[in-house]
Amino acid sequence: MPARVQVINETCTDYGEDEWNLCFQWCQYIYEDGTNEHGYRFIWRRPDGSLQPARGQARIPSIEILEKLVKKAKRQGWGDHEGE
Repeated sequence: MPARVQVINETCTDYGEDEWNLCFQWCQYIYEDGTNEHGYRFIWRRPDGSLQPARGQARIPSIEILEKLVKKAKRQGWGDHEGE
């Protein structure tokens, strides 16, 4: 079922303004039937600031980068939520 995604929190790599950056997000997924769920996702942000949706998949370059983004989210106080 298609969902609209509302980003609640986000942290991204810092490759620079003119580069693609990988983002880790805490989101609310709002479904057409009126139900919703919360969960995390990884998604790429283009140099122009727009997001690159890829049918629910984002290439993660390394476990090191994944872990850095998760640790950053935890330091910011939102990296330990559980989906509802």
